[in-house]
Amino acid sequence: MIDPVSAMAAVSAAVKMIKKASATVDDVASLGPLIGKYFDAKHDAVKAVRDAKKGGGSNMAKAIELELALKAQKDFEEQLKGLFFSSNNMDIWNNIQKRVAEMNAEDKAEAEREKVREKKRKIRQQELNEIFLALGLAAVLIIFFAWGFMELIEQCRSGATKCRW
Repeated sequence: MIDPVSAMAAVSAAVKMIKKASATVDDVASLGPLIGKYFDAKHDAVKAVRDAKKGGGSNMAKAIELELALKAQKDFEEQLKGLFFSSNNMDIWNNIQKRVAEMNAEDKAEAEREKVREKKRKIRQQELNEIFLALGLAAVLIIFFAWGFMELIEQCRSGATKCRW
């Protein structure tokens, strides 16, 4: 797990690289790899901050850290959007937004499918546990009755008990 400070530093570094590169390039498309690195770093940073929250600490501190980071990233993304619009590539920006929405929907659907698979796996495991418990109990009962029957036969043979069969 990456620590939040390192993750935020990676985001800041990606922002600086994009700003430097955007000043020297004519085509927004050439920024694609850098923009991709930025969004990967942003995703890692948000996840790191949320994971760090799970480790304990002040809710207020984590909330402030997360919200300030998200605000800074939102501001930068607005600048990035402006780059696309100023270079007359708003259709590309809109297509990117559509693709992101589609990918997010697919991620959500896959997470739901995974939950269903996990739930079914747990149910199957529970059923198997119950079957093995029932078989074990049946085996114990069969052994108990067989032992009792053998004892009865032994008593009948020795004449200790009056048997009528």
